[in-house]
Amino acid sequence: MTAISEFHAHVYFDAATAERARELCEEARDRFGVAMGRMHEGPVGPHPTGSCQLAFPPAMFGEVVPWLALNRGGLTVFVHPDTGDDIADHTEHAMWMGAMMALNLDALR
Repeated sequence: MTAISEFHAHVYFDAATAERARELCEEARDRFGVAMGRMHEGPVGPHPTGSCQLAFPPAMFGEVVPWLALNRGGLTVFVHPDTGDDIADHTEHAMWMGAMMALNLDALR
């Protein structure tokens, strides 16, 4: 089995939902102590829309992911492990809450 160094939850947003996404990410940061990345206003890397990354250790998965599921307020959240295999982590190992979106996998190659 491949080791998971951490999980990333990417909260997706557009101009109309940016503030709600910021509030969700800040609450997750404050509640769980997860690392909160920048609010990217547009596509970055493989992500097709604005997003903010939350990073957390595998031991916190059982707390953070259910909380996001119940509190995402209609926002799409893309969750994946970090195993060192970016393509597999963003495809076969990934989980979606909300609408699935096409990723730009070329950005990971």
